Amino acid sequence: MEAAGRRERLFEVAAGRLEALGGSADDAVRWFVPGRIEVLGKHTDYAGGRSLLCAVERGFHLVARPRSDRVVRIADAVLGVEASLTLSEEQDIGEGSWAAYPAAVARRIASNFPGDLRGAEIAFASDLPRSAGLSSSSALVVAVFTALARVNALEQHTAYRANIRGLEDLAGYLGAVENGLSFGTLAGDRGVGTFGGSEDHTAILCCRAGHLSQYSFLPVLREKEVAVPRDWTFVVGASGVTAEKAGNARELYNRLSLATTAILALWREKTGGEAATLGQAVRVPGGLEQVRAVLRRSVHSGFSAGELVGRFEQFLEESEVLVPAAALAIGAADATALSEIAARSQAGAENLLRNQTPETIALVASARALGAIAASAFGGGFGGSVWALVEKDRAEGFRAAWQDNYRRSFPDTARSSEFFLTESGPGRLNL
Repeated sequence: MEAAGRRERLFEVAAGRLEALGGSADDAVRWFVPGRIEVLGKHTDYAGGRSLLCAVERGFHLVARPRSDRVVRIADAVLGVEASLTLSEEQDIGEGSWAAYPAAVARRIASNFPGDLRGAEIAFASDLPRSAGLSSSSALVVAVFTALARVNALEQHTAYRANIRGLEDLAGYLGAVENGLSFGTLAGDRGVGTFGGSEDHTAILCCRAGHLSQYSFLPVLREKEVAVPRDWTFVVGASGVTAEKAGNARELYNRLSLATTAILALWREKTGGEAATLGQAVRVPGGLEQVRAVLRRSVHSGFSAGELVGRFEQFLEESEVLVPAAALAIGAADATALSEIAARSQAGAENLLRNQTPETIALVASARALGAIAASAFGGGFGGSVWALVEKDRAEGFRAAWQDNYRRSFPDTARSSEFFLTESGPGRLNL
């Protein structure tokens, strides 16, 4: 009930901002688009690996109404900023602006679904911590696309029907909107400059309340769904260290993606294999041993041998071992097994991905010391958040103690931190 009340208040804020743009909000469409927790699956999706995901109870509360022209006006009712875009293949916004994400959506819609398109007036109020690893940027992509798809009836467009046959396909397509790749016959463009995948969009669109979903990617395929034990809940610690995918942070993020591309290219070159992703390569008979053998005797101009070996071993354990094992442990309410699995995942992030900060490392250690069932950092890394699973009857006390520990250890960054409880929530909702 608390989440529902919070949601209604935020819709009222968004509706008020829409009315400020001109006209009534009475006939506007309303959507809730959540953020997500990547329980496990660190840097696996863009390489065809697996992730274990859930939506959270926080997200974007969006109201929208159509326009008669191709203009898209978007207003953030919480931060008090807005942007004006055009449904055009030439639409662009400078790097670093929050509007770069809706601009990519506007550009791809104009390119992929040509015709007599209409813009929209869109207002949203979000209670997601920004740039915190909870996928606020991808949630914004999903939200803006959802609004524009509704006012243009895109699901009836010939190109849409030929390529997007369900929510999993839509998640794959919206991941391609961000990374700039083509999806089926829907041609790509420059995207937003990151080489990520579609796990965020998948969780936002496809996850169910009270459950965790195991997916593999490229293409998006649901492999398993498990119920979260009824007496467990998530506590999220957003560190206050922004996980921006811009500038130097974007280069570091993209390098992890490019390393998997380099590994796959070496394997193809040396073996003649035709797997489309690294995930497919390790699942063909003998593929795992082949990749390891290739990395032992190959040289790559852009990466050291140690960097590629470490990147491969992290991907292999995370995708092929830890994600399936965690789904089994949660389904069986096996706290001991889950604790060990999450610790191994965190160690891979710290020692092989090397994408953790002192703050996220300390948050994981503190959560474990306070008695969390399991804890791990999540998202792209280089800042962001940590999840902890705890028993519901002690969740609020845990949250307060966890937050206090963090404030004592990192008083400066803690000023921008946020600690909150969340169930595994529903995916996108039309309300």
